[in-house]
Amino acid sequence: MLDRETGIRHENPSGGSGHDRREAQAEHMARAGVTRDVVGMDNWNPEDYSLNSSEQFRWACGLIQKLGLTGRERVLDIGCGDGRVTAEIARRLPLGHVIGIDKSPSMIQHARDNFSGENIVFQLIGAEDLRFDEEFDIVFSNAVLHWVRDHAPVLSGIGRSLAPGGRALLQMGGRGNADAVLESVKRAMRRERFKHYFEQFVFPYAFHGPEEYEAWLLRAGLEPVRVELIEKNMTHIGQEAFAGWFRTTWHPFINAVPPVWRIDFIDEVIGDYLHRNPPDEKGMVHTRMVRLEAEARKKTLFA
Repeated sequence: MLDRETGIRHENPSGGSGHDRREAQAEHMARAGVTRDVVGMDNWNPEDYSLNSSEQFRWACGLIQKLGLTGRERVLDIGCGDGRVTAEIARRLPLGHVIGIDKSPSMIQHARDNFSGENIVFQLIGAEDLRFDEEFDIVFSNAVLHWVRDHAPVLSGIGRSLAPGGRALLQMGGRGNADAVLESVKRAMRRERFKHYFEQFVFPYAFHGPEEYEAWLLRAGLEPVRVELIEKNMTHIGQEAFAGWFRTTWHPFINAVPPVWRIDFIDEVIGDYLHRNPPDEKGMVHTRMVRLEAEARKKTLFA
């Protein structure tokens, strides 16, 4: 298909005929909840997210390894989502426990239905609203805090939640994260048929660097141990998997567009990205991601 505005020719991103592709995309979108008129970052479909978040789960398991758990810790998982990562933490705590929190009611309900157990509890709480008092040895968060614009209440809440000597390990999208995808999104937002839907749009992510984050940790009374940007290669098994990841994690942009145009907006972004970043010889689609990883400690009473 020749793009009349850019002169770029796009293949159907999902393959197959246009009618079949649109039918399949509409079915996926209905399951994901992006056909609704409501625009908001708390509108997650946990089943669709679980199907399209294998890389996030793999990265989370690597982050859990860095905790060096002994099995007795009390852990808080901020932004637990569908509960799968929290359950992985609980599996490593035979004599401890973990509380997973999230501000999405649908995610918390899914987590409770699928992963509740003797040493794992899920609560509907936002990252900015922590009210715990020195109850945890570890605060953990993976792939969540880039959704939060003001990190001051988050970090002060983490400081209050940790027992003296406790530690925090946080990983989130960092400066430069998914920049090529974001450029494709911005090009789609500027298109004539979409641009007026984004006139009042507020960018939903906050991708920070180590310099400001280290200062914020100190301000919250936490001692930085390590704050760094880590580059990662996110791989998707084909164009459909890439489209699924985009559909389930970039929904604030998609939901800004009226339902009748949402499939076209997704196609616009996916087509532009794949034109500029084609799949490799094995059909894998690659996305450059940058994670901000912060490790910090709360001072002991006698420090």
